[in-house]
Amino acid sequence: MKTIYKTITLAFLLQLTQFSFAQKLIPGFDKKEYIALLKLTAKNSDPAVVKHIPFPENYTMLYRSPVMGLDNVWELWKNTDNIGVISVRGSTAKTESWLANFYAASIPAKGTLNLSKTNHFDYELAQNPKAAIHTGWLVSTAFIMQDLVPKIDSCYKDGIKDFLITGHSQGGAISYLITAYLYNLQKRGTIPTDIRFKTYCSAAPKPGNLFFAYDYELMTAGGWAFNVINARDWVPEMALTVQTVDDFNNVNPFAFFKESIKKQSFPKNLALRYFYNKLDRPARKTQRNYQKYLGKKIAGYVHKYLPEFEAPIYFKTSNYVRTGTTIVLPETGDYTVKYPDNKEKFMTHHQPEAYLYLAERMK
Repeated sequence: MKTIYKTITLAFLLQLTQFSFAQKLIPGFDKKEYIALLKLTAKNSDPAVVKHIPFPENYTMLYRSPVMGLDNVWELWKNTDNIGVISVRGSTAKTESWLANFYAASIPAKGTLNLSKTNHFDYELAQNPKAAIHTGWLVSTAFIMQDLVPKIDSCYKDGIKDFLITGHSQGGAISYLITAYLYNLQKRGTIPTDIRFKTYCSAAPKPGNLFFAYDYELMTAGGWAFNVINARDWVPEMALTVQTVDDFNNVNPFAFFKESIKKQSFPKNLALRYFYNKLDRPARKTQRNYQKYLGKKIAGYVHKYLPEFEAPIYFKTSNYVRTGTTIVLPETGDYTVKYPDNKEKFMTHHQPEAYLYLAERMK
């Protein structure tokens, strides 16, 4: 009887031990979690801008990357719950950092980026062949991922199976792509499937088109990814967007409209074709201009910083959309007093300090 009792007790203690090391991330938006991450990622930027924001408690830095890509830096932290944090730096004052933002032509969400003659980055961020993403932020993501994935492997061997992914502004945009990349690595079995990721994109611009958003929202469904915005901030309204009839699903009325026009009698067919072209052509022209100036032209400037970079073949879309579960920070009555609109200070509502002010007053 004593032997049975000891066996049951030992089994119970083993279960408790396993539970203590079980994954501690839970789904759903957590105000305290976001505030801690906002403080953390704010410190991964210009010290002068965030000097009044303290570091969060119970977090230890494990690694800070060298500067890479288009002036990109990421940090690896760990908290006292043994949760790893991937923090991505946002835009800096350097030209190459802003080139990443302006390099806004779209490319397919699956393919290969030739970063140099010897550095080829294979990626898959969505299953849908119509999914497309922002080129500049993918270039930044490519450099970061080549440094980041080995660190995840090391953390996993040390017992870290939970990771928070975060970034503010450009860092938030890159965090979208990092998240999608890691989920697809799990699908392929490249990294363990029992690793859990949870993402907070803060003040992030739009990372891709509608079909990318669909895939991203499916893979992070259930409360595992959030897009936190200040409704007065203009950055989440970027990148510049235009929708054409090519951006619809394959089965749609526009696909058959031209054929139906041909079947109309004269002169009705001429009138319908005239009105259709008046609606269709301006959007197409705008999209072509976006691709020309925010793709081919910007790529020429990127070569100054990445001399062997090979510009990819662009995807014919600029239909950027808001992605992920959006958390709009509620505006308090005194927010506009502390942070009034000022056309000469257009980053006022975008700064981490403004986001922190609103987040701390959430109910």
